[in-house]
Amino acid sequence: MNTEITKESICACALGHIFGYEPRYALRLVQELGSASAVFGLSPKDADAILGAHSKYAGTIRREALDRAEEELTRLAGIGCRFLPLSDPRFPELLRDCPDPPAGLYYKSVSEPEDIFSSAGGGRGAATVGIVGTRDISPYGRDFTVRITNAMAGTGAKPAIVSGLAFGVDITAHIAALNAGLSTIAVLPCGIDSIYPHQHRLAAARIADSEGCAIVTDYPPGTAPTAYTFVRRNRIIAGLSQAVVITESKVKGGGLITCRLAAEYGREVYAVPGRLDDFRSAGCNLLISRKEADAVFSPQALCLSLGLGRPAIKAQPGLAERVETFYSRLPEVERRSICRLAAEVENKRGITLDELCRVTGYPYNETGRLCYTLESDGFILIDLLQRCSVANFESRS
Repeated sequence: MNTEITKESICACALGHIFGYEPRYALRLVQELGSASAVFGLSPKDADAILGAHSKYAGTIRREALDRAEEELTRLAGIGCRFLPLSDPRFPELLRDCPDPPAGLYYKSVSEPEDIFSSAGGGRGAATVGIVGTRDISPYGRDFTVRITNAMAGTGAKPAIVSGLAFGVDITAHIAALNAGLSTIAVLPCGIDSIYPHQHRLAAARIADSEGCAIVTDYPPGTAPTAYTFVRRNRIIAGLSQAVVITESKVKGGGLITCRLAAEYGREVYAVPGRLDDFRSAGCNLLISRKEADAVFSPQALCLSLGLGRPAIKAQPGLAERVETFYSRLPEVERRSICRLAAEVENKRGITLDELCRVTGYPYNETGRLCYTLESDGFILIDLLQRCSVANFESRS
């Protein structure tokens, strides 16, 4: 791994610290002068003249800012984190072409920037697809998030999946991408020296340790997640993506903000429709009704629309068939019972334990015991509301 700290990266990092939540000032200076290094090549008087006599940033472009930035980048290099300035030719072109790119990106990865961001380079390499949505994911949303990701992997085009590491759709997309052999980029709403949410630190470590994958943020170390940082995080997701797919969303949420930003950046936006009375699909249905997103009618059709090609469809044994094979040595009565429960879960997405008792006639204790056996062996997932769904991906996080 090349951990060289350049003068340009130090200067760009310093600009990020100086202008904080207003990166447009740093962008204007870099665009006018050609590089972050040129900004710090100005005399204090000339720098203040460009910023304006009464600017709140007057007097900030000083040597002390560079010393602080160099110390920070040296410390981050010790924990495997690096900084990529906007002027670096390896900076993702799609993000650079946005009207409000950051001064640079902090990132953690075992790969070099060209191997991480080449697919976000505006035509070079594979596509980058953002997959976003609600934290309160349903079995329907989980199922389609995984099916869409697997279909993309089946095209052979190997797009990179971009998301925000949040609960629900985000983490489902990241893990599904890794399990399908796709690279994935997780964009944080905080500094690179922490993980949010902390429950996903193992998933974040897996991403950072996988070839072609990365954890990224434009926030300096020590930045805590706030409502504002989430909005800027969504801007990075949209900027890195050639297209954004929202698989499940309420009428308000970060996924809708990401879709709006993606549309403003001229990116394609897709939404998975849901039942009219399902509040978790209300946001997706709203985008489709307003013609702000194209409806996703099948993972295969989405892949074709994205230009990835037609995915290869592999015939997979159903859940009931896999369960019957796995538990073939159980006593016949218990094997029939567990296979019956598996078949009901497969046919009725989101069915609860109470509903399983009603349709099968099994006692609640027996139903719970067998379903938790299925969950512990990786066949189904049971959420906090005791809804059961097929576990068609490894839920390691």
